[in-house]
Amino acid sequence: MIKGNSKSELVRGLGLIAAIMLVAGSMIGSGIFRKPSSIAEQLMSPELMILVWVGAGLITLIGAAINAEISSILPSTGGQFIYFKEMYGKFTAYLYGWSVLAVIQTGSQAAIAYAFAEYVGYFIKFPELPKFFTDMHFFLPAIGDIHPLVNFGTKLIAILVILFLTAVNYVGVVFGGGVQTFVTFVKIATILILSFLLFFFGQGSLSNVYNNFALEPQVSSNLISMIGLALAGAFWAYDGWNNLTFVSGEVKNAQKNVSLGLLFGTLIVIGVYVIINLAYLYVMPIEEIAKSPLVAASAAEKIFGSSGGSIVSIAVIISTFGALNGSILATARVQYAMSENKLFFKGLGKIHPKYNTPHVSLVVQGIWSSVLVLSGSFDTITDYVIFASWLFYMLGAYGVFVLRKKMGTSERYYKVWGYPYTPMIFVIFSFLFLLNSIYADTENAMMGLMLITIGLPFYFYWNKKEK
Repeated sequence: MIKGNSKSELVRGLGLIAAIMLVAGSMIGSGIFRKPSSIAEQLMSPELMILVWVGAGLITLIGAAINAEISSILPSTGGQFIYFKEMYGKFTAYLYGWSVLAVIQTGSQAAIAYAFAEYVGYFIKFPELPKFFTDMHFFLPAIGDIHPLVNFGTKLIAILVILFLTAVNYVGVVFGGGVQTFVTFVKIATILILSFLLFFFGQGSLSNVYNNFALEPQVSSNLISMIGLALAGAFWAYDGWNNLTFVSGEVKNAQKNVSLGLLFGTLIVIGVYVIINLAYLYVMPIEEIAKSPLVAASAAEKIFGSSGGSIVSIAVIISTFGALNGSILATARVQYAMSENKLFFKGLGKIHPKYNTPHVSLVVQGIWSSVLVLSGSFDTITDYVIFASWLFYMLGAYGVFVLRKKMGTSERYYKVWGYPYTPMIFVIFSFLFLLNSIYADTENAMMGLMLITIGLPFYFYWNKKEK
């Protein structure tokens, strides 16, 4: 119930299909059209590339299964913020909620918007600022130089689409469950049709898909780090599966349908991602994929020429536009829930008297996402996000042990399979992944940590104020 407005009670209007499509639609945004290039460049091996996509998908599925159990115990709007409050108390819940605003979801929005702008750039050549401006930078300790005005044309379009969709959600114009389901079906169908066309008309070669696991010297000499970096890219493409938990309070029979939505939505995306990556490899050698940041468009050009690239670019623009809108809408609920729990600025808990939207939360979120667009390129931003996300994914996975002890007798629709081994595997993997990120990608990991810790003074202030 949103206080202060009798018309603002949350309605459980999303069924199982809508829940599944919300998970799949949140995951399929920009990553699958953009990340294969950077993964190919890091590994230079088609077999390793596919194994990374499969492995990242299976790890994500374990994370989704863990959250499926937790959501069946705590089917409340606010998602993991509520979970952490029950598992570990206010401090950890606050850090997560702050991180969602500081980097996890806002960084995700910045990256999706940046990808949107990149594909708009397929049709329009953006003007760039003179070298004097692009050389302007500032230094952050343990992070390095930040060049906010590099690629300014792309960044400007990204900021404009964030502000536009923030305004759309401000006045209450949102995509409903039916629209979300339709758009996600279109996304999945587009990817599968493209894969079919690439396999049957792409005049590719199976030798592109398998080269007997031959590795380049620069990869084999640093294999663990390279796989870790590639996994970070794949995890970005799989990220967003937990957005469904933010709107648990609006899902019919939430204890059952949120759990099933998480599992089936994740399985669908794993299948779609593996198929399209095999199709990319079939028509493009690994070396060509590595040099093609807009890989989906480049692959389509193999069949349709320049018009194929245009068609795919339009599909990506629509996909990223929809994913960005969903993220902006869902994430604002986390900051609202924090305010309701007296762990954040009181103003963020306000509901617009006319539009019935958390308008202050939306505006703050939109402004900060725009700032993060200026902080770095697509790959840099996603690396900030993935490090912070997996820190809390690790804590959330361990939390299932906590809840089994604290709420062992609570009714639940689903129990994670393989307990306690699968959650422990996920926790250990997450820990090792974070260590590798700090070692192999120190600057971006430190940026993620810095954005998280900036919120600590605010927590102590609010906690003291409440007491």
